[in-house]
Amino acid sequence: MRAVDLIHKKRNGEQLTFSEIEFLIKGYCQGEIPDYQMSAWSMAVFFRGMTKKETADLTMVMAHSGDTVDLSAIHGLTADKHSTGGVGDKTTLIIAPLVAAIGVPVAKMSGRGLGHTGGTIDKLEAIAGFQTELARDDFFAQVNDIGLAVIGQSGNLTPADKKLYALRDVTATVESIPLIASSVMSKKIAAGADAIVLDVKAGSGAFMKSLEDAEELARAMVDIGTEIGRRTAAVISDMDQPLGFAIGNALEVAEAIATLKGQGPRDLEQLCLALAAHMAVLTGRTQSIEEAEALLREALRSGAALAKFRELVVAQGGDPTMVDEPERLPAASAFIEVKAGSSGWVSGIQAEQLGLAAMKLGAGRATKDTTIDYAVGITLRKKVGDAVSAGETLAVLHTHQGHEGLDSIINETAAAFTIGLEQPLLKPLLLSIVTADETIRL
Repeated sequence: MRAVDLIHKKRNGEQLTFSEIEFLIKGYCQGEIPDYQMSAWSMAVFFRGMTKKETADLTMVMAHSGDTVDLSAIHGLTADKHSTGGVGDKTTLIIAPLVAAIGVPVAKMSGRGLGHTGGTIDKLEAIAGFQTELARDDFFAQVNDIGLAVIGQSGNLTPADKKLYALRDVTATVESIPLIASSVMSKKIAAGADAIVLDVKAGSGAFMKSLEDAEELARAMVDIGTEIGRRTAAVISDMDQPLGFAIGNALEVAEAIATLKGQGPRDLEQLCLALAAHMAVLTGRTQSIEEAEALLREALRSGAALAKFRELVVAQGGDPTMVDEPERLPAASAFIEVKAGSSGWVSGIQAEQLGLAAMKLGAGRATKDTTIDYAVGITLRKKVGDAVSAGETLAVLHTHQGHEGLDSIINETAAAFTIGLEQPLLKPLLLSIVTADETIRL
């Protein structure tokens, strides 16, 4: 078997076998196939695509290129959730304890943030003492004990995906649906959960800008999960503006706590309930989405979900008083109000632009080595559809005196808001549901 023959085969639109895909990926990881040949193959895939079978085979080869997690030691069917990334997306902080509170075990491996999208692990580490690394046996034992654990991803989880993604990033082959889908799903498969719910974002603040592209990606990922025997569904949600009002690590933890108290932003609660309900149905905890949502709303109302989050914090060494009193979370020392330059209605918010502004304040990483400031970020005072008067506050920057480039960040934040003369029609938050059997536009 030769790499050049497989490049030629894919260039001509032919289907590769499992053994051929395995040969390519293993050879690349072991240094036997050079970058230039793997780049050529990636470009052939970019233009010719892959079949469902090829995409599933690629996913499994990458999933088994490094460590895999066997969750059979955990009692019951486990659920996992993955978001394709967004601004203000703190859903894992809410969904994991919420689902665990109704009896669905959650053994979650999460990542850190890079660029304008935040990472769950960074947010949890804003809580003093919270340990995001657990030995595997301790991880299993904690899930069996309290129904929930959230840890950082293993350093050797899907190394083939890491190597291939780095190559795609510099060869203009990132935007390939089969390659994106196999990248996401290989990590989820390696992490071992029985049921996988995908939160696929669509809009200006998301990787997939259109609903059609988001649906195509969601369908590819659900098909992979179905093909290899994992219960999988996707919820496509709007990311034309940030989710909730808080952007930044400690700020998002505080907003998640408010949501677990039933006092959070409506859009954030709505998305969390939808994702959590699908996790409950896929694991067999409930028979219908309606039954699941009723149980989940009761867990919020009764305080059971908040209590489960506090239990998680205690179990992983965090300071529970930060859950009881969120004002004890890291806080900025300076607060700058960004004002509207004209009156009207907020007709658009560039979520990605606000995410980048928060990153420049120190809430995110420009590179993997960047040190995060847990206290800084942005809170919105206005969302799309809100009326605004000239001079009224659009957002508040949480920062520190003397932060470099602050004037530029203020201008970028203000420019992220579009103010029109007419009240805009509001888009729904939930756009589509993709299951093994169908795609439903909402």
